[in-house]
Amino acid sequence: MTVKIFACDSTAHTASVAICEDERLVGLYTQNGGNTHSETLLPLAETMFKALKMSVDDIDIFSCSAGPGSFTGVRIGAATVKGLAFGKGKPCIGVSTLEALALNLVSDEERIICPVMDARRGQLYTATFLSKNGELERITPDRAIAYSEFEAETLAYNKEGKKIYLCGDGYELVKGLLPADAAHNTPEMLRYQSAYSVAQVALALFRQGVRTTDGELRPTYLRLPQAERDRLAAQNKN
Repeated sequence: MTVKIFACDSTAHTASVAICEDERLVGLYTQNGGNTHSETLLPLAETMFKALKMSVDDIDIFSCSAGPGSFTGVRIGAATVKGLAFGKGKPCIGVSTLEALALNLVSDEERIICPVMDARRGQLYTATFLSKNGELERITPDRAIAYSEFEAETLAYNKEGKKIYLCGDGYELVKGLLPADAAHNTPEMLRYQSAYSVAQVALALFRQGVRTTDGELRPTYLRLPQAERDRLAAQNKN
C-alpha cells in the first residue's frame, strides 16, 4: 500500500514542506528567507495542501526535522506536526536534521558527506556519513564540535584521498576555513534543508517499525538553550 507522508523542516534559515507518496515527490514548497518560521511554515503547508487538492486527513505519516538546529526553529517544526496530527492516531516521526541534509547528496559514487550547521559560540552541529552505491551509512553521531575539531577530521579524510562534500547553512563558513582542495563544490540547491529528504528518512524509519505518536514526538537538542546556559553560568559565579 502506498504511504502518504507530510514532512517539514524549519531548523535553520530554510523553511520547507513536502508531501510524498512513498519515494515519489508529490509537492515541495521551500522558502529560504530567514527565521520567521512561525509566520511562514504553516501557511506554506496550507498552500501546498490546497494546490494539491489534498487534506491533512489524507496523510498517513507526519514527519519533521527534530534537530539539531535553531532552538526556536526546531520547536516550531515539532509543534506544527503535532498540531496537524493531533487526534488522528497517525505516526509522527522526528528525524535527524543532519541525516536529512546528508540524503541530499547521496550518490552511487563513494563519497564522504558532512552536513554542517552553525551552532554559534565557535561550534558546528555536524555528523559524518558515507555514501556508497546510493546508500547512506552513518559514521559519527550528531554532535556539536569546535571548528578546529571539524577541520582536523575533514583534513584526515582528505589525506586518505576520499571525496568530501559539505551541505547545510554552515557551508560557506566551513568551506572558507578549509584548503581549496579539501571539499568539492556542492550545487546551491543541494546545500539547504529539503522536506523531501526529511520525508524519505521518515519513510525508512517507518519501514523499520518506528511508530512514534504525536504525544511522543520530542525535539532533539545537542546543547542547552542559550537562556539556560546563561542561567547556569550566573549560578556558577555565585
